[in-house]
Amino acid sequence: MRIREYTEDDRDAVFRLRKVAFNATELPERLMRDGTHGLLAEIDGQAAGVLGVGAFAQFYGGVAVPMGGIGGVAVDGSFRGRGVANALLDAALNVMREHGQPISALYPTVPALYRGRGWEKAGVFEWVELPMDRLLSVPKPAELIASRPATGSDLPALRDCYLEVARTIDGMADRRPPRIDAEKVLEMDLVTVLPGPNGLRGYLTAKREPGGDMGRLKVHDLIAVDVDAQLTLLRSLASWAGTLEAIDVLIADPATVNFLGSTPMRHSVWSSTWMQRVVDLPAAVAARGWPRLADTVVDLEVVDAHAPWHAGLHRLVVEDGAVRVEPGGTGAIRLHARALGPWFSGAQNTHALRRAGLLEGDPADAVVLDQLTGTSGVPRLADFF
Repeated sequence: MRIREYTEDDRDAVFRLRKVAFNATELPERLMRDGTHGLLAEIDGQAAGVLGVGAFAQFYGGVAVPMGGIGGVAVDGSFRGRGVANALLDAALNVMREHGQPISALYPTVPALYRGRGWEKAGVFEWVELPMDRLLSVPKPAELIASRPATGSDLPALRDCYLEVARTIDGMADRRPPRIDAEKVLEMDLVTVLPGPNGLRGYLTAKREPGGDMGRLKVHDLIAVDVDAQLTLLRSLASWAGTLEAIDVLIADPATVNFLGSTPMRHSVWSSTWMQRVVDLPAAVAARGWPRLADTVVDLEVVDAHAPWHAGLHRLVVEDGAVRVEPGGTGAIRLHARALGPWFSGAQNTHALRRAGLLEGDPADAVVLDQLTGTSGVPRLADFF
């Protein structure tokens, strides 16, 4: 088996693989996209499998950590059962490390495949259905902010507004170019902005889509930096009363739904889980934001057959408000590869990892690991790839 980075000349072969795997219907004009690279597996000169890696970054502790987003993994039906997908994932780990991406995320269709290579469930991508009667009952803001449609000149302010909120929610992508094209937002059916004295106080993007008798309104971004902006945007959705019975909202900021959305005790949520993998533990720890703790040391042993560059004995050192990982120590806490992603993201504490057989050692020695990541809430992504 040969694995190499694909080129534009591989467009037809890659499309054929993804057409069969994902029912893709349109041959893309270009295979190569800015901010994305991909791997092609060949057996006897034939395209056997493909994998794409997008250049993203996720906020953890308020800092954007470069992340390789895995997507479009497909294997030809004639070559399945021969380790093609595993070989692609192993090669992708090396490629992401070479590209300075110390963490990786993906949306799993086959979780067992990715668990076998060290990815584990770490966060959610969720939609909630807001019935119209609940939107009508949202409280009035103390200050009703005048809204207007967005224009091209608003794009920098839209990004600034998004980043102000997203950096406070662990797991959110920073939507950096070139992988994310900021101008695409203007293709939405509805892009409403709330101007403020120093930029935007909030904005809303939505698409009108088929479904039911009158169709659906799907809100992709409801982003606001203060409570009056949140309430103004929520109440603006109530203007669809009489046309729609409910509106679907992508949950980017959980405060919108949990504290202001007036959802009933039982409500519909559509949730996709995403998996995280730490590709390079020392680099990932150095890139993340951490709370300030008293100086301490945790001795770790990392068990990772597929990323040998960070396997073995390490010391996690908290010193002068900074956190780093360096070689050495006794290995008092043993972390398996699948434990690294859920711990790094804050999705699971060390007790859950121990019960899952992914962490071993004295619970008292692991307390610092929980103190570093234990108050971030459920990690979220508001982008699908």
